[in-house]
Amino acid sequence: MIILDTSAATALTQGHVALHRLVDNVAHTPGDWLHVPALCLMRAEEADEGAASKLLALPGVLVDPLGQTAATLVGGMVRDGWGGADTCHAIYIATPHLETGGMSIILTGREDDYPPGFLAIDINAPGMLGFY
Repeated sequence: MIILDTSAATALTQGHVALHRLVDNVAHTPGDWLHVPALCLMRAEEADEGAASKLLALPGVLVDPLGQTAATLVGGMVRDGWGGADTCHAIYIATPHLETGGMSIILTGREDDYPPGFLAIDINAPGMLGFY
């Protein structure tokens, strides 16, 4: 599973070329999705008016809701100092669950926000997901 955090989601709405190529590839791959945690979508819209509309208009983008279990666990992570609510929601989504299976990739412009054990890739890293 590929997750876009707030910084990646915002970069995508601002024309990040590699992320747009990724969206195009995902849109042409049946059953594949780019996941945007709901709190990341909220923060992107908070920072840049219209960002949510732009993201929701893209093919292959799926917003992961903040259900009651997620809200409880994300709140605990924030309280325990894991980061802001959006970062913690991305961590929650990236944590392997019965439905998702293996390791997830978090695409981000803030790699250092994520603890060891999570695969966070900088969206501006050379060769990010094979794009230059």
